[in-house]
Amino acid sequence: MARRLRPVGIEFLGTAPVRLVFAREISASPEAVFRALAEDVPGWTEWFAAVTLARPLEDGARREIRLKGGTRFQETILTAKEPEVYAYRVDVTNAPGARALVEEWRLAPAGTGTRVRWTFAADGTAPFRLVLPLARAGLGRAFRDAVTSLDRRLANR
Repeated sequence: MARRLRPVGIEFLGTAPVRLVFAREISASPEAVFRALAEDVPGWTEWFAAVTLARPLEDGARREIRLKGGTRFQETILTAKEPEVYAYRVDVTNAPGARALVEEWRLAPAGTGTRVRWTFAADGTAPFRLVLPLARAGLGRAFRDAVTSLDRRLANR
């Protein structure tokens, strides 16, 4: 059953009860990575293995995302500042226990490539908050695999 989450802002990244942060350096430029994140939303299915559907809504102000296993999200873009940051809030999801969720992709030059940092900030029921840190390894692996796949995809363009 889909539920509406609390409409938090970008400041939630610093105040969320659960924050998971992952980082990796890749060879693609910050501009290319930003375009893949913010402008080629349907392309997420090509490089983020967990994503089965990604489509922009309302001229890119919102997104619909579906994951393997059936989890669905309706999101609002909070920040899209090229080539530095892309962040969004989950407004509606069928993920059990979630009450608020913001994800931020922060990009910084690293040599001739990019340091990609993904922050997953969340609040939810006590069981939800307990399970998220336990899922850190799996989320970290998904992030590393996705960013590595994105880097390969951008190198082949």
